[in-house]
Amino acid sequence: MTTSTIPLAERVRQIKASPTLAVDAKAKALKASGADVLNFSVGEPDFDTPEHVRAAGKKAIDDGFTRYTPVPGILELRQAICRRFAEDHGWRYEPDQIEVCCGGKQGLYNMAQALFGPGDEVLVPAPYWVSYPPIVQLAGATPVEVPLDEARDFDLDPAVLARYVTPKTRGIILNSPSNPTGSVFSAATLEAIGKMALEKGWIVISDDIYDTIVYGGEKLPHILDVDPRLGEQTLVLNGVSKSFAMTGWRIGYVAGPKHIIGAMNKIQSQSTSNPSSVAQKAALAAVTGPQDFPRTMRDAFVPRLEYIMQELASIPGVTCVRPKGAFYVFPNFSAYYGKSVDGKTIANSVDMADYLLDRALLATVPGAAFGADPFVRFSFATSMTIIEKGMQRLKEALAKLA
Repeated sequence: MTTSTIPLAERVRQIKASPTLAVDAKAKALKASGADVLNFSVGEPDFDTPEHVRAAGKKAIDDGFTRYTPVPGILELRQAICRRFAEDHGWRYEPDQIEVCCGGKQGLYNMAQALFGPGDEVLVPAPYWVSYPPIVQLAGATPVEVPLDEARDFDLDPAVLARYVTPKTRGIILNSPSNPTGSVFSAATLEAIGKMALEKGWIVISDDIYDTIVYGGEKLPHILDVDPRLGEQTLVLNGVSKSFAMTGWRIGYVAGPKHIIGAMNKIQSQSTSNPSSVAQKAALAAVTGPQDFPRTMRDAFVPRLEYIMQELASIPGVTCVRPKGAFYVFPNFSAYYGKSVDGKTIANSVDMADYLLDRALLATVPGAAFGADPFVRFSFATSMTIIEKGMQRLKEALAKLA
């Protein structure tokens, strides 16, 4: 028997690798070959981790803090996360209601493994972050995509949501601000979702990883603020990756009911054990130290957002909902589908992303990866110089299509 004939598990065959990471890898390979690729695909801040956070990581190494820690994370970090939730939101958690995990993605995976199984359905508003459906599928459950309307600024319509609810519905995943759209769910929408969740006993998973990157000065609506009664059936996911430019440190955390967190700890104990000890000390410095860094990043993103929106608005046929948070724009390029250049026809978002990378050396992510084929995602967590060059290349590339 050769290795190619060894069968793989069904769970692997039903999912795909992360398309955002695949695009990023292709772009980096092209760049390594000497091509002047402008990368708009990667979802991470273009800032260095704050100095005091890096120093805490270095100190942990020098102090020999390099051994196993408790599976859910060190107590002082979980206590600090509880204080941060209390100070920022007024939410009260105890340390045994907190799990620290290897990035937010593992937190979501642990949740799905602990809560969902065959026969269960989980509502996933679309456009969605690329990993939500596969994580639900890996638990044996079924992701049910609930379409969001560009005309409503991607705010979820409760009437549309109701059409996708079945007796098998076990939960819903909310991401606000959203990756890929940058949109925010309104308080009225969250109130309607909360009412359904209470009536039907759903688990609400609130992915808040971009909650420190919000534009416009208005308070970000949150389902736990809209209806605090949901506390016993809501899991809040957050982390330091986006807010403190710590994507590579791989520290996320989840807050929720004690028995669910306990079940998630069982999953984590048999997968990764504890998160990195050194990274936990760095995260502790981020959570307990000065909180001005996220605001500094957000303020730096504002002129980039203004410029990229201005440029997109000047392109015939392109529409784009203005982001209220995160660092992505999600323009609609469907007006160019069916057009061609040099014998190549653009049929969908995958074709468009390939065309932009091959012909304009622009790395983007096709909307199909997010369950929304008319669109293509651009990250503006990059320099203004790259954004200016990129928008010029985009205009030239689209102008060649006829």
